[in-house]
Amino acid sequence: MRIESRIGKAGFNDQQIYTFITDFNNFKELLPADKVSDWESSKDRCSFRVDPVGKTALQIIEKTPGSLVKIISDPGISNYQFTIWIQLKQVADNDTRIKITIEPQVNKMLLPMIKSPLKQFVDSLVDKMEAFRF
Repeated sequence: MRIESRIGKAGFNDQQIYTFITDFNNFKELLPADKVSDWESSKDRCSFRVDPVGKTALQIIEKTPGSLVKIISDPGISNYQFTIWIQLKQVADNDTRIKITIEPQVNKMLLPMIKSPLKQFVDSLVDKMEAFRF
């Protein structure tokens, strides 16, 4: 099952946003500071703690300049496995649409419990990206 964000609108071109989000050293600024601790990052990987979920590590596995970033959780560190797609579509100068999709690989019994928090998470990422000054 995939959970999709609403489609956001950022006042920057796709390349500016793409350059920012393809470096995990920048990514912390998009996450809720009150929920994330123990942040560590390099360009293609990051790890952090989210209570009550625990430690999570992410890595970028696919990049299409200006349009797509695909991220997976690191199975050696993360308690839960998932894939995240960040899609960008520039519709005019300094007008880029953003959509974030997350696909959790969890037991089907857990899906009803995590669907709403994951939807809130992807929408909050879009909210941050809309307000961010790339």
